Amino acid sequence: MLKPRRLRLGDTVGLVSPSSGPWKRSELWRGIAALESWGFQVKVGAHAYDRHYDYAGLDADRAADLLWAFDHPGIDAVFCSQGGIGAARLPRLLDFDVIRGNPKIFLGYSDITALHLAIGREADLVTFHGPSLAGFDPESMTAYKKDLLLRALTGDEPLGEIKMADPDKYLLKINAGRVQGSLVGGNLTLVCASLGTPWEIRTEGCILFLEELETEPWQMDHLLTHLLNAGKLEAARGILIGECLDCEPRKLDPGSFNQRSLEDILFELLEPLGRPVLYGLPLGHTKDRATLPLGVAATLDTAEGFFRIDEVATINGKEK
Repeated sequence: MLKPRRLRLGDTVGLVSPSSGPWKRSELWRGIAALESWGFQVKVGAHAYDRHYDYAGLDADRAADLLWAFDHPGIDAVFCSQGGIGAARLPRLLDFDVIRGNPKIFLGYSDITALHLAIGREADLVTFHGPSLAGFDPESMTAYKKDLLLRALTGDEPLGEIKMADPDKYLLKINAGRVQGSLVGGNLTLVCASLGTPWEIRTEGCILFLEELETEPWQMDHLLTHLLNAGKLEAARGILIGECLDCEPRKLDPGSFNQRSLEDILFELLEPLGRPVLYGLPLGHTKDRATLPLGVAATLDTAEGFFRIDEVATINGKEK
Protein backbone atom coordinates (compact mmCIF):
# COMPACT_ATOMS: atom_id res chain seq x y z
CA MET A 1 0.00 0.00 0.00
CA LEU A 2 0.99 3.64 -0.44
CA LYS A 3 2.28 5.27 2.73
CA PRO A 4 1.94 8.98 3.51
CA ARG A 5 4.86 11.16 4.53
CA ARG A 6 5.14 11.34 8.31
CA LEU A 7 4.21 14.54 10.07
CA ARG A 8 6.95 16.90 11.25
CA LEU A 9 6.88 19.91 13.54
CA GLY A 10 5.94 22.98 11.55
CA ASP A 11 3.85 20.99 9.06
CA THR A 12 0.38 22.17 8.08
CA VAL A 13 -2.78 20.17 8.78
CA GLY A 14 -5.88 20.61 6.63
CA LEU A 15 -9.09 20.52 8.68
CA VAL A 16 -12.19 19.14 6.94
CA SER A 17 -15.67 18.03 8.04
CA PRO A 18 -16.74 15.06 5.89
CA SER A 19 -19.51 13.98 8.28
CA SER A 20 -21.48 16.06 10.77
CA GLY A 21 -20.85 19.72 11.53
CA PRO A 22 -19.64 20.91 14.92
CA TRP A 23 -22.36 21.53 17.49
CA LYS A 24 -20.24 24.37 18.84
CA ARG A 25 -17.62 26.18 16.78
CA SER A 26 -15.51 26.50 19.91
CA GLU A 27 -14.96 22.73 19.89
CA LEU A 28 -12.94 23.11 16.71
CA TRP A 29 -11.30 26.35 17.82
CA ARG A 30 -10.02 24.62 20.94
CA GLY A 31 -8.76 21.67 18.91
CA ILE A 32 -6.97 23.99 16.49
CA ALA A 33 -5.38 25.91 19.37
CA ALA A 34 -4.13 22.65 20.89
CA LEU A 35 -2.66 21.45 17.60
CA GLU A 36 -0.92 24.79 17.09
CA SER A 37 0.47 24.65 20.61
CA TRP A 38 2.13 21.34 19.68
CA GLY A 39 4.01 23.07 16.87
CA PHE A 40 1.78 22.51 13.83
CA GLN A 41 -0.14 24.88 11.56
CA VAL A 42 -3.76 24.55 10.46
CA LYS A 43 -5.65 25.44 7.29
CA VAL A 44 -9.43 25.15 7.58
CA GLY A 45 -11.58 23.91 4.72
CA ALA A 46 -14.08 26.38 3.30
CA HIS A 47 -17.04 24.31 4.50
CA ALA A 48 -15.67 22.89 7.77
CA TYR A 49 -18.18 24.92 9.83
CA ASP A 50 -21.17 24.50 7.52
CA ARG A 51 -24.43 22.92 8.67
CA HIS A 52 -27.02 21.16 6.51
CA TYR A 53 -29.39 19.16 8.67
CA ASP A 54 -27.21 16.46 10.28
CA TYR A 55 -24.29 17.09 7.91
CA ALA A 56 -21.46 19.60 7.74
CA GLY A 57 -22.81 21.17 4.57
CA LEU A 58 -23.91 19.78 1.23
CA ASP A 59 -22.41 16.52 -0.03
CA ALA A 60 -20.64 18.23 -2.92
CA ASP A 61 -19.11 20.85 -0.62
CA ARG A 62 -17.83 18.29 1.86
CA ALA A 63 -16.33 16.22 -0.94
CA ALA A 64 -14.74 19.34 -2.44
CA ASP A 65 -13.11 20.21 0.89
CA LEU A 66 -11.65 16.73 1.18
CA LEU A 67 -10.15 16.85 -2.31
CA TRP A 68 -8.91 20.41 -1.68
CA ALA A 69 -6.98 19.22 1.37
CA PHE A 70 -5.35 16.33 -0.48
CA ASP A 71 -4.55 18.43 -3.56
CA HIS A 72 -3.28 21.55 -1.77
CA PRO A 73 0.55 21.65 -1.98
CA GLY A 74 0.77 23.55 1.30
CA ILE A 75 -1.12 20.92 3.31
CA ASP A 76 0.81 17.96 4.74
CA ALA A 77 -1.95 15.97 6.49
CA VAL A 78 -5.75 15.82 6.51
CA PHE A 79 -7.60 15.70 9.84
CA CYS A 80 -11.36 15.29 10.21
CA SER A 81 -13.18 17.58 12.61
CA GLN A 82 -15.45 14.80 13.92
CA GLY A 83 -17.59 11.86 12.93
CA GLY A 84 -21.37 11.74 13.13
CA ILE A 85 -23.19 10.95 9.89
CA GLY A 86 -22.77 11.53 6.18
CA ALA A 87 -19.29 10.32 5.19
CA ALA A 88 -20.76 7.40 3.25
CA ARG A 89 -22.35 9.91 0.86
CA LEU A 90 -18.96 11.11 -0.35
CA PRO A 91 -17.03 8.24 -2.05
CA ARG A 92 -19.13 8.41 -5.24
CA LEU A 93 -18.23 12.13 -5.49
CA LEU A 94 -14.47 11.78 -4.97
CA ASP A 95 -11.69 11.72 -7.53
CA PHE A 96 -9.46 9.05 -6.04
CA ASP A 97 -6.71 9.83 -8.54
CA VAL A 98 -6.22 13.09 -6.63
CA ILE A 99 -5.87 11.23 -3.35
CA ARG A 100 -3.61 8.55 -4.81
CA GLY A 101 -1.42 11.20 -6.42
CA ASN A 102 -1.07 13.13 -3.16
CA PRO A 103 -0.70 10.50 -0.42
CA LYS A 104 -1.11 12.29 2.91
CA ILE A 105 -1.95 11.29 6.46
CA PHE A 106 -5.75 11.01 6.77
CA LEU A 107 -7.05 10.92 10.36
CA GLY A 108 -10.52 10.31 11.76
CA TYR A 109 -12.78 7.66 13.28
CA SER A 110 -16.38 6.55 13.79
CA ASP A 111 -18.41 7.67 10.73
CA ILE A 112 -15.10 8.40 8.95
CA THR A 113 -14.77 4.60 8.61
CA ALA A 114 -16.67 4.94 5.32
CA LEU A 115 -13.80 7.03 3.95
CA HIS A 116 -11.08 4.81 5.39
CA LEU A 117 -12.60 1.88 3.51
CA ALA A 118 -13.09 3.79 0.27
CA ILE A 119 -9.63 5.39 0.28
CA GLY A 120 -8.04 2.05 1.12
CA ARG A 121 -9.81 0.34 -1.78
CA GLU A 122 -9.54 3.09 -4.41
CA ALA A 123 -6.26 4.84 -3.54
CA ASP A 124 -4.48 1.95 -1.80
CA LEU A 125 -3.39 4.42 0.90
CA VAL A 126 -2.60 3.71 4.56
CA THR A 127 -4.95 5.83 6.69
CA PHE A 128 -5.26 6.41 10.44
CA HIS A 129 -8.19 5.51 12.68
CA GLY A 130 -7.78 8.01 15.50
CA PRO A 131 -9.20 11.02 17.33
CA SER A 132 -11.03 13.81 15.56
CA LEU A 133 -9.85 17.38 15.97
CA ALA A 134 -12.86 18.27 18.10
CA GLY A 135 -11.30 16.02 20.75
CA PHE A 136 -7.87 17.65 20.79
CA ASP A 137 -8.71 20.20 23.49
CA PRO A 138 -6.98 19.80 26.88
CA GLU A 139 -10.16 18.51 28.55
CA SER A 140 -10.47 15.65 26.06
CA MET A 141 -6.85 14.89 25.14
CA THR A 142 -5.48 12.39 27.64
CA ALA A 143 -1.78 11.62 27.90
CA TYR A 144 -2.43 8.13 26.50
CA LYS A 145 -4.32 9.45 23.48
CA LYS A 146 -1.74 12.13 22.69
CA ASP A 147 1.19 9.73 23.01
CA LEU A 148 -0.29 7.13 20.62
CA LEU A 149 -1.41 9.82 18.19
CA LEU A 150 1.97 11.53 17.90
CA ARG A 151 3.90 8.27 17.76
CA ALA A 152 1.63 7.00 14.98
CA LEU A 153 1.86 10.16 12.86
CA THR A 154 5.41 11.41 13.56
CA GLY A 155 7.37 8.30 14.61
CA ASP A 156 9.90 6.53 12.42
CA GLU A 157 9.35 3.11 14.05
CA PRO A 158 6.38 0.72 14.15
CA LEU A 159 3.79 1.77 16.72
CA GLY A 160 4.32 -1.52 18.55
CA GLU A 161 2.08 -3.02 21.21
CA ILE A 162 -1.20 -1.23 21.91
CA LYS A 163 -1.54 -1.50 25.67
CA MET A 164 -4.49 -0.94 27.95
CA ALA A 165 -4.80 2.67 29.05
CA ASP A 166 -6.18 1.47 32.40
CA PRO A 167 -4.32 -1.66 33.56
CA ASP A 168 -7.18 -2.48 35.91
CA LYS A 169 -9.59 -3.05 33.02
CA TYR A 170 -10.02 -6.53 31.59
CA LEU A 171 -8.90 -7.71 28.16
CA LEU A 172 -11.15 -10.54 27.01
CA LYS A 173 -9.51 -13.34 25.02
CA ILE A 174 -11.43 -15.86 22.91
CA ASN A 175 -9.75 -18.81 21.13
CA ALA A 176 -6.06 -19.05 21.97
CA GLY A 177 -3.79 -18.35 19.03
CA ARG A 178 -1.42 -15.95 17.32
CA VAL A 179 -2.00 -14.49 13.84
CA GLN A 180 -0.47 -11.84 11.62
CA GLY A 181 -2.09 -9.82 8.85
CA SER A 182 -2.93 -6.38 7.54
CA LEU A 183 -5.22 -4.37 9.81
CA VAL A 184 -8.60 -3.38 8.34
CA GLY A 185 -11.88 -2.14 9.78
CA GLY A 186 -13.33 0.59 11.94
CA ASN A 187 -16.82 1.32 13.22
CA LEU A 188 -19.01 -1.79 13.06
CA THR A 189 -22.09 -0.04 11.67
CA LEU A 190 -20.10 1.57 8.85
CA VAL A 191 -18.22 -1.65 8.08
CA CYS A 192 -21.57 -3.41 7.67
CA ALA A 193 -22.89 -0.54 5.54
CA SER A 194 -19.99 -1.05 3.12
CA LEU A 195 -21.26 -4.50 2.12
CA GLY A 196 -22.62 -4.57 -1.39
CA THR A 197 -20.90 -1.32 -2.38
CA PRO A 198 -17.77 -0.81 -4.51
CA TRP A 199 -15.94 -0.09 -1.24
CA GLU A 200 -16.94 -3.28 0.56
CA ILE A 201 -14.44 -4.28 3.22
CA ARG A 202 -11.99 -7.05 2.33
CA THR A 203 -11.01 -9.24 5.26
CA GLU A 204 -9.24 -12.17 3.58
CA GLY A 205 -5.99 -12.83 5.42
CA CYS A 206 -6.46 -9.69 7.54
CA ILE A 207 -6.95 -8.78 11.17
CA LEU A 208 -10.43 -7.28 11.36
CA PHE A 209 -10.80 -4.36 13.78
CA LEU A 210 -14.27 -3.30 14.99
CA GLU A 211 -15.61 -0.79 17.49
CA GLU A 212 -19.06 0.56 18.35
CA LEU A 213 -20.93 3.02 20.57
CA GLU A 214 -24.33 3.00 22.31
CA THR A 215 -25.55 -0.11 20.51
CA GLU A 216 -27.56 -2.63 22.50
CA PRO A 217 -26.58 -6.31 22.45
CA TRP A 218 -29.48 -7.27 20.18
CA GLN A 219 -28.24 -4.69 17.67
CA MET A 220 -24.66 -5.89 18.01
CA ASP A 221 -25.97 -9.41 17.35
CA HIS A 222 -27.67 -8.16 14.19
CA LEU A 223 -24.55 -6.37 12.90
CA LEU A 224 -22.09 -9.15 13.69
CA THR A 225 -24.45 -11.75 12.21
CA HIS A 226 -24.58 -9.68 9.03
CA LEU A 227 -20.76 -9.82 8.79
CA LEU A 228 -20.86 -13.53 9.61
CA ASN A 229 -23.42 -14.24 6.86
CA ALA A 230 -21.34 -12.21 4.41
CA GLY A 231 -18.30 -14.39 5.15
CA LYS A 232 -16.27 -11.47 6.49
CA LEU A 233 -15.62 -12.88 9.97
CA GLU A 234 -14.57 -16.32 8.78
CA ALA A 235 -12.26 -14.83 6.13
CA ALA A 236 -10.33 -12.81 8.73
CA ARG A 237 -7.33 -14.35 10.45
CA GLY A 238 -8.17 -12.69 13.74
CA ILE A 239 -10.69 -10.22 15.17
CA LEU A 240 -9.86 -7.19 17.31
CA ILE A 241 -12.79 -5.49 19.02
CA GLY A 242 -12.21 -2.22 20.84
CA GLU A 243 -13.92 -1.39 24.09
CA CYS A 244 -17.53 -0.71 23.04
CA LEU A 245 -18.90 2.16 25.10
CA ASP A 246 -22.48 1.79 26.43
CA CYS A 247 -23.19 -1.36 24.44
CA GLU A 248 -25.27 -3.03 27.12
CA PRO A 249 -29.08 -3.29 27.46
CA ARG A 250 -30.64 0.08 28.15
CA LYS A 251 -33.40 -1.46 30.22
CA LEU A 252 -32.46 -4.14 32.74
CA ASP A 253 -35.68 -5.85 33.83
CA PRO A 254 -35.20 -8.63 36.43
CA GLY A 255 -38.42 -10.20 35.16
CA SER A 256 -37.08 -10.58 31.64
CA PHE A 257 -35.22 -13.74 30.69
CA ASN A 258 -33.93 -12.72 27.25
CA GLN A 259 -31.31 -10.17 28.21
CA ARG A 260 -27.75 -10.85 27.02
CA SER A 261 -24.48 -9.06 27.45
CA LEU A 262 -22.26 -8.12 24.54
CA GLU A 263 -19.78 -10.65 25.91
CA ASP A 264 -22.40 -13.39 25.56
CA ILE A 265 -22.85 -12.53 21.88
CA LEU A 266 -19.11 -12.46 21.20
CA PHE A 267 -18.72 -15.96 22.61
CA GLU A 268 -21.78 -17.28 20.78
CA LEU A 269 -20.88 -15.88 17.34
CA LEU A 270 -17.09 -15.69 17.34
CA GLU A 271 -15.86 -18.62 19.43
CA PRO A 272 -17.11 -21.25 16.91
CA LEU A 273 -15.02 -19.61 14.17
CA GLY A 274 -11.82 -20.66 15.94
CA ARG A 275 -10.26 -17.29 15.16
CA PRO A 276 -8.31 -15.47 17.89
CA VAL A 277 -10.42 -12.61 19.28
CA LEU A 278 -9.39 -9.78 21.61
CA TYR A 279 -11.98 -7.47 23.12
CA GLY A 280 -11.47 -4.41 25.31
CA LEU A 281 -8.56 -2.27 24.09
CA PRO A 282 -9.25 1.51 24.02
CA LEU A 283 -9.72 1.79 20.27
CA GLY A 284 -13.05 3.50 19.73
CA HIS A 285 -15.27 6.03 21.48
CA THR A 286 -13.62 5.83 24.88
CA LYS A 287 -11.79 8.85 26.32
CA ASP A 288 -8.46 7.06 26.04
CA ARG A 289 -8.26 6.25 22.34
CA ALA A 290 -5.32 4.69 20.52
CA THR A 291 -4.55 5.73 16.94
CA LEU A 292 -4.31 2.76 14.59
CA PRO A 293 -2.79 2.79 11.09
CA LEU A 294 -5.04 0.83 8.73
CA GLY A 295 -3.48 -1.29 6.01
CA VAL A 296 -0.22 -2.16 7.76
CA ALA A 297 1.04 -5.46 9.18
CA ALA A 298 -0.04 -6.34 12.73
CA THR A 299 0.02 -9.25 15.18
CA LEU A 300 -2.84 -10.42 17.40
CA ASP A 301 -2.01 -12.89 20.16
CA THR A 302 -4.69 -14.29 22.48
CA ALA A 303 -2.38 -16.74 24.21
CA GLU A 304 -0.22 -13.98 25.67
CA GLY A 305 -2.90 -11.32 25.29
CA PHE A 306 -1.58 -8.52 23.11
CA PHE A 307 -2.10 -6.64 19.86
CA ARG A 308 0.84 -5.06 18.06
CA ILE A 309 1.46 -2.88 15.00
CA ASP A 310 4.51 -4.37 13.27
CA GLU A 311 5.03 -2.04 10.33
CA VAL A 312 5.98 1.64 10.05
CA ALA A 313 2.91 3.40 8.65
CA THR A 314 4.62 6.47 7.16
CA ILE A 315 7.65 7.34 5.06
CA ASN A 316 10.25 10.03 5.60
CA GLY A 317 9.58 11.69 2.26
CA LYS A 318 11.37 14.68 0.82
CA GLU A 319 12.49 17.58 2.94
CA LYS A 320 10.71 20.84 2.29
